[in-house]
Amino acid sequence: MLKVGLTGGIGSGKSTVGRILRLLGVPLFAADEAGRQLLANDPEVHQALRARFGDAVFANGTPDRKAIANIVFNEPKALADLNAIIHPAVRKAFRSWAGEQQAPYVVMEAAILAETGGHSAFDRIVVVSAPEGVRVQRVMRRDGAGEQEVLARMRNQATEEQRLAIADHVIINDDTRLVIPQVIALHNTLRTIQ
Repeated sequence: MLKVGLTGGIGSGKSTVGRILRLLGVPLFAADEAGRQLLANDPEVHQALRARFGDAVFANGTPDRKAIANIVFNEPKALADLNAIIHPAVRKAFRSWAGEQQAPYVVMEAAILAETGGHSAFDRIVVVSAPEGVRVQRVMRRDGAGEQEVLARMRNQATEEQRLAIADHVIINDDTRLVIPQVIALHNTLRTIQ
């Protein structure tokens, strides 16, 4: 079974592409959602968080996502340490989930693949690409965030060039090209690769 990583910068439309793939019957694993579940419920993750960040990032025995975010988005080393805790747990969960699927290929949708070297765990990488200005406007509308806040979040992700460098397939989502025909063509290609 082919394992496909689906990634793109914030506001690129990777979740939209993921929803289209699901409608086409493709099993899709949402890494961000899995990461949130593991952060909330996994005892090994909790132990590693306590070892790195201390009890201050816990509230009532549960990781306080806001407290963690306040630390990691202002300190690159702390963000790298958090990723080193969460990402291996997510990859493990993905491998287990993928082993249960019956399909020509499975997809893991993940915001961060180029940044962590996680792309090497996949047979194919799909990058959803959109110009930075378009992405900023989308996130501002979606999240009610200010431009500087969105740009700060983007600085914590790989550059578009870094993502495109790992891409086997690219979906262009620049508000001028239709996305659905691109995704259908991608689907037709991926389901025939052995």
